[in-house]
Amino acid sequence: MDNSSLKDKVIIVSGGTGILGEAFVKGIAATGGIVGILGRNEKVAQERASAITEAGGKALALIADVMKEDELLAARDKVLAKFGQIDGLVNAAGGNMPGGIIQPEADVFKLNMDGLRQVMELNLWGTLIPTQVFGEAMGKAGKGSIVNISSMASQRVITKVLGYTLAKTAIDAYTRWFAVEMANRYGDKLRMNGIAPGFFLTEQNRALLTQPDGSYTDRGNLVVKQTPFKRFGEPDELIGALLWLLSDASKFVTGTVINVDGGFAVNSGV
Repeated sequence: MDNSSLKDKVIIVSGGTGILGEAFVKGIAATGGIVGILGRNEKVAQERASAITEAGGKALALIADVMKEDELLAARDKVLAKFGQIDGLVNAAGGNMPGGIIQPEADVFKLNMDGLRQVMELNLWGTLIPTQVFGEAMGKAGKGSIVNISSMASQRVITKVLGYTLAKTAIDAYTRWFAVEMANRYGDKLRMNGIAPGFFLTEQNRALLTQPDGSYTDRGNLVVKQTPFKRFGEPDELIGALLWLLSDASKFVTGTVINVDGGFAVNSGV
């Protein structure tokens, strides 16, 4: 028996229309999983679902905002009506926002509280609310695996990104707390873990880390210098950890955050 397979397991991916989300969706489908591609961009969600279906897999576009419970409930009902079960959830929706960034010249005692709050809400509540909705279905079935997306910002101080740091640190705490709470209620059948990516080029950070010609900015050079592998990660390099956490191959693992970072977190720079 291959306990690393996701064959016929129904996995929801929030942020499934993003860059990292695309890698997650493809990786799940490639191992036989049935994937719910959840996001606000209907065109992209439909295109990705169609590509998987045309390749012989199973996928469903789910148009919803992770901050809107009614839209998530409708998405959940759509999945259950079509496939009858939900076996996993990947909370990949989130990201940074200008209002949560603190520039070096800014007054640290005049922080943009509304901007910080907005980033906190998107990342933290954007993880909690989908977990409440899709996790409930898993709880009723008595089995499932939930994977949250953390960040190096929760482990090492990364300048400027205060809002994102606060949010991802809270997600780490939530991952541990909720994992224990689910274990107390469901034993080893319902699990929650996290993945902390290192630096991967996405649409959100590309302009911060690279020049238009593809060379690194000063900040990009600092990141690469701090990363022992001396490069940024490729989205596909997150798939292995994700599939392992979603599958029964990790059935004794809960409350853990796995670094996929090229050594960034452990490097002192000396």
